[in-house]
Amino acid sequence: MTRRIEAGARICLATHNAGKVREIAALLAPHGISVVSAGELGLPEPAETEETFLGNATIKALAAARASGLPALADDSGFSIASLGGAPGVHTADWARLPDGGRDYAAAMRKAMEAAAEFEDRHAWFTCALVLAWPDGHTEAFEGVVRGRWVWPPRGTNGFGFDPMFVPEGSEETFGEMPPARKHAISHRAMAFRKLMAALPPAGEP
Repeated sequence: MTRRIEAGARICLATHNAGKVREIAALLAPHGISVVSAGELGLPEPAETEETFLGNATIKALAAARASGLPALADDSGFSIASLGGAPGVHTADWARLPDGGRDYAAAMRKAMEAAAEFEDRHAWFTCALVLAWPDGHTEAFEGVVRGRWVWPPRGTNGFGFDPMFVPEGSEETFGEMPPARKHAISHRAMAFRKLMAALPPAGEP
């Protein structure tokens, strides 16, 4: 049975990324939802041991809900290439990780291109999984997928991550070339959040 977040509720965002907190908090504010992040509460980051986006988002959401005593929202997202069996997929961030903990997505994109270059299939996609979890273990999941093809060399300086090497279906521009508003209207994250909105109070409800 679907469970909804009530107007006026406070939820925990299962992230330590301040930018993501600001972005999601702004999306939830019109629905009367206030947020506190796992980072603000000093909660540890759980190991992401699943091989699916939904699996890892569920791990993060449940850990934050149980530790905070609040409903919690987590996301997991990444870039997949068909000819690589869906890689980098849930390991998207790992492909870019540097020894010092930073990330080099230019190197990650080149690694992906070199691995996939011998194949004719250019099909690729982005996935975003969102999971709402409650301290009692109940979860609600929402997923968005945008399909297209990978290109090389990378094009555009907008977006982040693998955006400059991905052209969504129906477009000739990469996510890296698109104005942010156009990308956000069709992105995997936008799709997942539209589904999430159905589990929230109507915007403006007291």
